[in-house]
Amino acid sequence: MTIGIVAKLKVAAGKNAEFEEIFSVLAAATRKDEPGNNFYALHKSKTDPQTYVVLENYKDQAAVDAHMGSPHFQAGFKKMGACLAGAPEIEMLDGV
Repeated sequence: MTIGIVAKLKVAAGKNAEFEEIFSVLAAATRKDEPGNNFYALHKSKTDPQTYVVLENYKDQAAVDAHMGSPHFQAGFKKMGACLAGAPEIEMLDGV
């Protein structure tokens, strides 16, 4: 069964370009180096320019664990943390 993740992130004012660049590098590495990742994409709210949503889909829990433990995720998330205006809201979903 696939696993979906929806991550809602609030970015601090003035940090949008930096955040988007960091995410771009992270997304490229995720797509290239993680065979268990089916989908990984950043979206920006049309009503709040500081709100971003990451839509993710993985083959199984092992693929999620591999993503979270990967060096590119660990480094990227640490860098993104400096751009955030609060803790991410994460929702885990089971594919049907």
